[in-house]
Amino acid sequence: MTLRSIHKIIHPQPRPMGPLTMHQPLPAAGLDQIDPFLLLHHHGPQVFPAHNNGLPFSPHPHRGFETVTFIYEGDVQHRDSSGFASTIKKGGVQWMTTGSGLVHAEESSEEFLESGGPVELIQLWTNLPARYKMVKPNYTGLQEQDIPLASVDKGSVAVISGEWNGIKGPIQPLIDLSLANVSLQTGGSFTRTIPAQQNILFYLLNGSIIVNGREVNNRSLVQFANDGDEITVEATSDSRILIGSAEPLNEPVVAHGPFVMNTYEEIQQAITDYQLGKMGVL
Repeated sequence: MTLRSIHKIIHPQPRPMGPLTMHQPLPAAGLDQIDPFLLLHHHGPQVFPAHNNGLPFSPHPHRGFETVTFIYEGDVQHRDSSGFASTIKKGGVQWMTTGSGLVHAEESSEEFLESGGPVELIQLWTNLPARYKMVKPNYTGLQEQDIPLASVDKGSVAVISGEWNGIKGPIQPLIDLSLANVSLQTGGSFTRTIPAQQNILFYLLNGSIIVNGREVNNRSLVQFANDGDEITVEATSDSRILIGSAEPLNEPVVAHGPFVMNTYEEIQQAITDYQLGKMGVL
């Protein structure tokens, strides 16, 4: 086994998104994507007061990729034009295949609007290859109890897709893509073997760790080179990590707002289809 070297560590700056404070480590200056991982938004943690207006993600369209929403605090009420709906609470995950296109909203429940409380979310966009860009949209909502846990030294791993120490995640993505949330207590550690040809998404939400010999602190995206197959992590304080891996698609990426396709012509078609109501309405 060979340790992967670290190419870059990105520390995103906060910026407002409606009532939320958002950090965007991906894309960032000099890093358009970690193919097939396109975008990562970390919202919060923060506290909403009672009688609030909730999350600012009113109805909007998507086509050509998948969205994965991790609910660390609060809740998210999902609705979309394909008829899927659910309210997912703390510890849960929403996985949506936008495919040929839909309109969806991610809002707060009536209970949260009334009482308020803590909010922390991550939204991750993962690309789809050309052959899957126009598949039928799909949605899966997982509550915390639906996500199996694997054990690591002084910690646990919530396995969403792929496999960790023999524990398989409940989501079967269209491509071979692994995603997991790792929680470590101080002194906790793990070693993860990932084939060198796969790209790695590695985001430290909070805490401090030593990863492959480098110190990494609160809100950091670690960009690895493809020169090894092993990651070793030791927590120097209580820490949470979102980690994913997949082989790159190596396809053209043309993105415009909520659409991610392979050509500009496909983007224009997506805009036209949305305007004509072909993605449905909410």
